[in-house]
Amino acid sequence: MAYISTRGADAVSAPEAIVRGIAPDGGLYAPVNLPRLNREDFLLLSQMDYPARAAWALALLLDGFSEEELLPMAKAAYARFDDAAVAPIRGLSRRRFVLELFHGPTLAFKDMALQMLPHLMTAAARKQGEKREIAILTATSGDTGKAALEGFRDVPGTSVTVFYPLGGVSAVQEKQMVTAQGQNVHVTAVKGNFDDAQTGVKTLFGDPAFGAEMNARGKVLSSANSINLGRLAPQVAYYLSACAEMLSRGEIAWETGVNVCVPTGNFGNILAAWYARCMGAPIRRLICASNRNSVLTDFIRTGVYDRRREFHRTISPSMDILISSNLERYLLELAQGDTAQVRAWMGELKEKGRYEVGGAQKALLNGAFFGGFADDEATKETIAGLWKEERYLTDPHTAVAMRVAEDCRKETGDEQTPLLIVSTASPYKFSADVASALGVKVSGDAFDAAAALEDATQIPAPQAVKELKALPVLHTRVCEKERMGEAVLQGFAAGD
Repeated sequence: MAYISTRGADAVSAPEAIVRGIAPDGGLYAPVNLPRLNREDFLLLSQMDYPARAAWALALLLDGFSEEELLPMAKAAYARFDDAAVAPIRGLSRRRFVLELFHGPTLAFKDMALQMLPHLMTAAARKQGEKREIAILTATSGDTGKAALEGFRDVPGTSVTVFYPLGGVSAVQEKQMVTAQGQNVHVTAVKGNFDDAQTGVKTLFGDPAFGAEMNARGKVLSSANSINLGRLAPQVAYYLSACAEMLSRGEIAWETGVNVCVPTGNFGNILAAWYARCMGAPIRRLICASNRNSVLTDFIRTGVYDRRREFHRTISPSMDILISSNLERYLLELAQGDTAQVRAWMGELKEKGRYEVGGAQKALLNGAFFGGFADDEATKETIAGLWKEERYLTDPHTAVAMRVAEDCRKETGDEQTPLLIVSTASPYKFSADVASALGVKVSGDAFDAAAALEDATQIPAPQAVKELKALPVLHTRVCEKERMGEAVLQGFAAGD
């Protein structure tokens, strides 16, 4: 399988795409063709444990990596998850199911890929004959940061620099990042929002002078964001795994399938579900759930992507995004492989702040996706309702997905197709807002809120949250959005 840039650069192998992170023309690497699976493949998959499923799927998706090579990587990657199923599926009433992706060491779905990416990255570097240090640069809206720091911590031949929006993540998310340990990790808060941080990182990747400076220091740039193929591929695996599991348990039928609802701001998680659908997974409809920053909802409903709007800070901060980078990969599908059209759309977004897809392209978009959003009030109502009706405790992002999934059922009239709601984080990463939604009185900080939430629900808080409060702050650097390159170099000089 080959991977081409969404903007037209020459095709490369999976190892090269993983090491590079982003294409030299600024585009994202996307598969030229995807393997096609049948019912028997999903039966075979259902008989494996999760590491074996991941290795099997990744061997199909990533040329140059064998299943035998990938299996020990997957076993090591998922060894620290607190549930033997790794990505368990919980059943609720009315044919609703929750795919829990937060059982990894940082309590968020990013662990599903970022515990695997360091193994893929170092193996890919060896295959490419790369001798320089792999310098990971990544922007985070909350969860990617800690997952990347944890995944790459003290991994030989790598370093990781994380930028997060100052004041734009939850207290627990920030504490996870600023207390991160490791000789090769660097953390900087950016004065701005996530889009500023993400744009800054992409600018550094496209800056020849910065690339030359890094090369002079014996480093080569790569990314841990979902723009990296090695981050995206493990996410496809958990959708294939979920479908295999639900088919084997009789929770869905091959002929009718399942509707999948994903809370997303950067479009990476739902893009992985779409790739799984393209590979033959019995996914009927993809439901894209946004918060008040509803740029994706509007795009799906109107065909117009317009980032020129007010930015809202919400209680689901990992989706506080107006520039959805991974949508570019799906645009290649809408353009039927026409990279010149994708370049034109991306040029319009940069210059004018908007672009619009045509009638036939909009029909394709609407045929695959339903878009909806939930504001903070609706999110809190959903958290409270799930607890009251199901005794299921959920974080704000998952609550957004649950609310939009219900809206989809009402709007489309499809009450019969099972719903798989993707749960992206532990409720204890957002304990203050979850406690508030449940009417739990809290006096103190987010960690006091976690204790109060545990007392009120009798659902144990993860040990990682309980231990976090006492950890010392190790990273205090703050920079202007225009000075992120300097911050990267300062981090290497300081060795912090």
